[in-house]
Amino acid sequence: MDSRHLVAVLALDEVVTFDLGTPTQVFNAARDEQARRYYRVRICTPGARPVRSAAGFTITPEHGLELLAEADTVVVAGVHYGARVLEDGTLDEPVRDALLAAADRGARVMSICTGAFVLAAAGLLDGRRATTHWAHADNFRRLFPNVDLDPDVLFVDEGDVLTSAGVAAGVDLCLHLVRHDHGSEVANMAARRCVVPPWRPGGQSQYIVRPIPDETDTSTAPARAWAQEHLHEPLELRALAAHARMSVRTFTRRFREETGVSPGKWITQQRVERARHLLETTDLAIDQVARHAGFGTGAALRQQMSATLGVAPSVYRTTFRSVG
Repeated sequence: MDSRHLVAVLALDEVVTFDLGTPTQVFNAARDEQARRYYRVRICTPGARPVRSAAGFTITPEHGLELLAEADTVVVAGVHYGARVLEDGTLDEPVRDALLAAADRGARVMSICTGAFVLAAAGLLDGRRATTHWAHADNFRRLFPNVDLDPDVLFVDEGDVLTSAGVAAGVDLCLHLVRHDHGSEVANMAARRCVVPPWRPGGQSQYIVRPIPDETDTSTAPARAWAQEHLHEPLELRALAAHARMSVRTFTRRFREETGVSPGKWITQQRVERARHLLETTDLAIDQVARHAGFGTGAALRQQMSATLGVAPSVYRTTFRSVG
């Protein structure tokens, strides 16, 4: 009997095909040192019936809603215009009941993009913080006023219920779960197999209607790459701007356009990620981790990790050392 973690991906009519393929691709890329997969990913629909995709073709699954009764994780793929849940916020009763039953027995439930409408229609997001694609935020608030919607982030992790923004943010959320389940090394390798960035923090802004940068400006990417190699050193804004051959003002504007956050916040995010990696993969003392990550002192690292992740470095290390 296959004991691997079962991921059931629910597809409804007008399913967004990118969202449907994301969990299959990312979770199947998570493997151990012998290249054995940690997850089984299966697609299901109501009644195992074919569903229409937003791309104009039909998807025929192998499983019906009974798959949700077995799943360890349930993923609801996004739906496009024409789906009833986007119009009136309602679901067919069998779908709602299957989602509620899965959540009640302890399955982890998550959505990609407008899949959040489905979770909200099932009542799984009432009183919770959640996100969805920024372009659907107004409609979501109209239909589900009891949900604490934050359309400015990539994903929201509420523990047993998780939601993500559109398209690529679904990749970020799936990798976040792989990291939670099996640690950074497995998640980073899965990202490498998928040729995507290994980590973007959930609190990073969605890329929302930002002005196109001036053609005379150059990218801040080289400065960011240089900063990644020097996180353990003081990184002043003036030095980063000089590395990019820009004025501080131009660099700051262009940096925010390209990343969605300020240079200072981005550097802190990268340092937290460096600290996480060191805590998971080395036996360095907390003060040493802090110095290698650029925080200087253990106290500064504890403050940043508590603010960002809600846990102390020692607790984080203990948690991830026990994973897998």
